[in-house]
Amino acid sequence: MSSTPSTDALCVTTIRTLAMDAIEKANSGHPGAPMGLAPAAYALWTRVMNHNPKNPAWLDRDRFVLSGGHGSMLLYGLLHLSGYGVSLEDLKNFRQLGSKTPGHPEFGHTPGVETTTGPLGQGIANAVGMAMAERHLAARFNRPGFDLVNHFTYVMCGDGDLMEGVACEAMSLAGHQKLGRLICIYDANDISIEGSTEIAFTENVAGRMEAMGWHTLTVTDGNDLDAITKALETAKTITDKPSLIVLKTRIAFGSPNKEGSADAHGAPLGAEEVRLTKKAYGWPEDADFHVPQEVYAHFADLQAKMQKKEDAWLELFRRYAAAHRDMANLWLDAMSGFLVDGWDKEIPYFTPGEKIATRAASGKVLNAIAAKVPALMGGSADLAPSNKTFLNGEAEFQAESPEGRNIRFGVREHAMGAIMAGMFLHNGIRPYGATFLVFADYMRPAIRVASLMRLPLIYVFTHDSIAVGEDGPTHQPVEHLASLRAIPNLTVFRPADANETAVGWKVAMRSNSSPTALILSRQGLPVLHTDNKRGRPERGAYILEDADGTPDIVLIASGSEVHLAVEARRILLERGIQARVVSMPSWELFEKDTDEYRKRILPSALKKRLVIEAGIAMGWHKYAGDEGDIISIETFGASGPDKEVLRHFGFFVENVVNRAVILARK
Repeated sequence: MSSTPSTDALCVTTIRTLAMDAIEKANSGHPGAPMGLAPAAYALWTRVMNHNPKNPAWLDRDRFVLSGGHGSMLLYGLLHLSGYGVSLEDLKNFRQLGSKTPGHPEFGHTPGVETTTGPLGQGIANAVGMAMAERHLAARFNRPGFDLVNHFTYVMCGDGDLMEGVACEAMSLAGHQKLGRLICIYDANDISIEGSTEIAFTENVAGRMEAMGWHTLTVTDGNDLDAITKALETAKTITDKPSLIVLKTRIAFGSPNKEGSADAHGAPLGAEEVRLTKKAYGWPEDADFHVPQEVYAHFADLQAKMQKKEDAWLELFRRYAAAHRDMANLWLDAMSGFLVDGWDKEIPYFTPGEKIATRAASGKVLNAIAAKVPALMGGSADLAPSNKTFLNGEAEFQAESPEGRNIRFGVREHAMGAIMAGMFLHNGIRPYGATFLVFADYMRPAIRVASLMRLPLIYVFTHDSIAVGEDGPTHQPVEHLASLRAIPNLTVFRPADANETAVGWKVAMRSNSSPTALILSRQGLPVLHTDNKRGRPERGAYILEDADGTPDIVLIASGSEVHLAVEARRILLERGIQARVVSMPSWELFEKDTDEYRKRILPSALKKRLVIEAGIAMGWHKYAGDEGDIISIETFGASGPDKEVLRHFGFFVENVVNRAVILARK
């Protein structure tokens, strides 16, 4: 069947009323945005966007991101009608525990949801990452006559999204990169939770976006399907700029008493207002979750057409594989995400005794891995020379060289984190991103959502302690290790030397369900003798040096402080005190190991324990125990040469020895 004006109107009203009914039944949710955006979403999903409900993972599908995740019922209604495996019963269980339709869309939980959204602005940055991935993969894999990668990324956002700094960061980079296949529909309904946007947001959004290198269009009537479709089709023809469509809508369109009101943003309309709104739509007033059969039939027809589009792409890939066998194999490797045999064979082994900062060792390891894993791609927030994250011999990813693997994120930490997530979610890219540890705070919301989504991203955080020195307390991370360790499903790995750093990279690359934060030193650290049978760094903690017989005390440390423990053990031995040194680069890995292994490394009978870490003590009490002690820093740092700063705060061998002697002889 073909679409008619009456069919279109039925479909749009169905999307609106499903949202109203689900939110009313849940007595929770945000009806206003779905009601206002229903026409634009319908036009995009049925007239413009290429996707296949029968295979949500079709590699060349157009991507859709609902950045304003509070409008989730708009997306769930579309998924249900389109045939993505979201049933009417699922809509009736909106926001209920265990349902497929949680309050905000969650990647991996609901079929057809491309990314987890809710924290405003991050969805836009995810979409920028998806568009960057599309651009890079097209440059790598497309060949004359074979446009294997040929799709668009669409994102819907609202006023709140564009108020967030992360959106501005990401959209600025998108304009610089000239991402012509990125199209944003901006729901300009002029309403936020507190009321009219006039109270806080009066800028010329289109002017701002044009200044950042975006192409802009305006649709003055958010209900005009033909005008919306025309704007989308026009945006697709702009190849050298991302496009923003300013769409003027009315929040809660059709509600007699709440249209245009902030009251409709984040609360159900109320049973009587739902009835009145349905009456205004010409809809059965007492029919909840009503979907006319004509609507289902129309979407079924569209589903069949979309299957034919994927079938045509599969035939294209078959011919591509026959003509370009090697490239097809590389494509399959990239899309599968599997590590090929020998990916880690070139990782260097560092000779004990040599001195090298773990950030420098990380750079060598990264380059060795990148030579074997073409999907590895990333960069730094304007700190690559310091983070040591540049891929040698590889081009920069720029508008003129999209095949490049070195990304210049600029000073945009939050956007970097969210863009990395979008690149991975797109598929085919294994992203990494870097900055100083102290600036992890700027990207924490993106790290949190990536951890929630179980994305194996790699964060490289250098300059990991007060040893930063002269830059002073603004640049000296103190609480940041504890802060990162507090995020569920994030693996924090702080290596003590170059070889532990190599292990950290192996852990990160082998992960398939959690991100990894590598915490690296600015200062040079001696390479340790770690060739022993008492455990391995990849298990999170291991015995680096042990006592002859039962230890009198256990010294536990991470990172650069492990070297203090090693030297202190030698002096303690001279004083007749037997010490075990445990290097603990990762709490998370240690906790995942067996109970037997944990008890072997830290037996409960060994109660005299001294923890040493140049950060706050929070969390370490678990390992120090009731009879242990912790050398930590519970204030901000200070400006001065690194060794003087460390000594000032107690991080020197004599202090470790004295504290250990006191503890051991209690």
